[in-house]
Amino acid sequence: MKSAILDYIKEIQDTNIETFKDRAAEVEQFRIKYLGKKGVIASLFDQFKSLPNDQKKEMGQLLNQLKTAAQFRIEEFKNFVEQQQEQCDRHDLTLPTDFSTLGSRHVLSVVMNEITEIFSRIGFTVAESVEIEDDWHLFSALNFPPDHPARDMQDTFFVEKEEGKQDVALRTHTSSVQVRVMEHNQPPIRIIAPGRVFRNEAISARAHCIFHQVEALYVDEKVSFADLKQTLLYFAKEMFGEQTQIRLRPSYFPFTEPSAEMDISCNICGGEGCNICKHTGWLEILGCGMVDPNVLEACGIDSKKYSGFALGMGVERMAMLKYQIRDLRLYFENDLRFLRQFDAIV
Repeated sequence: MKSAILDYIKEIQDTNIETFKDRAAEVEQFRIKYLGKKGVIASLFDQFKSLPNDQKKEMGQLLNQLKTAAQFRIEEFKNFVEQQQEQCDRHDLTLPTDFSTLGSRHVLSVVMNEITEIFSRIGFTVAESVEIEDDWHLFSALNFPPDHPARDMQDTFFVEKEEGKQDVALRTHTSSVQVRVMEHNQPPIRIIAPGRVFRNEAISARAHCIFHQVEALYVDEKVSFADLKQTLLYFAKEMFGEQTQIRLRPSYFPFTEPSAEMDISCNICGGEGCNICKHTGWLEILGCGMVDPNVLEACGIDSKKYSGFALGMGVERMAMLKYQIRDLRLYFENDLRFLRQFDAIV
């Protein structure tokens, strides 16, 4: 009898109301099981009457302990059920659901999707690849000379850099995707390569060590600079409005020749001049050019038969111009006050 009483005491102490599915009903069942007229404790008291006198003192104390434990636990359970009911009563379950706290796309995702959609309308398809690249796809195949500054540790996050071995690094541009596509496909090629890139730069309002790019590549027979210019003009008008004008300035990139930087008329001041465009009326948005024949040959494409153009832009830069965002760091800080400004954008 002693062991049975101790087992019941332990069972009472170990019972957790969180396991009850119908709490109010199961608390009542718990009470009947132990304190009911035909319950456990009543049965044990019936057995107690037939015990020898020398055992009654010890068994009586244990039975009282069991009864006290059961009464305390039941009272505790009843209080818990009442508190839960009070909390439910405070809420009107007939009110309509509030969806205002639902999440939305990040502004960078919105802009990247918009750029992708614009190029998809004129036949460009999306190509993606790895973010950790080897030296060949990142630099050598793109006509970067061995002493180019971009190979320096100050600009690139190297994963492996050992003498006599091919360097491995976090990609500094999505041009490596273009190389991989040209290696495994023959023209015509018309792709865009959106993705995340990394550069070893100090973080500030205008620079970050992580950012996003979208690059485009078109390779086919008789592709000319005029094709590039028309593509750029179409993109600028679709992205920033029909009134947008463009201009091209000579520049230099190892993988394009000739190369250019493209500016658009400032969409904030309408070309009149403001602080954003530094009172020039123009904003630089991307780099472009005709694919260097050396790059085509390195990827196994006949440069005498085929030509092509490439262009690349920073997604953060596009978002800054489109939504007048003045600090790059806001994109990565997950500040809800910033992110909720774009809830309505799809």
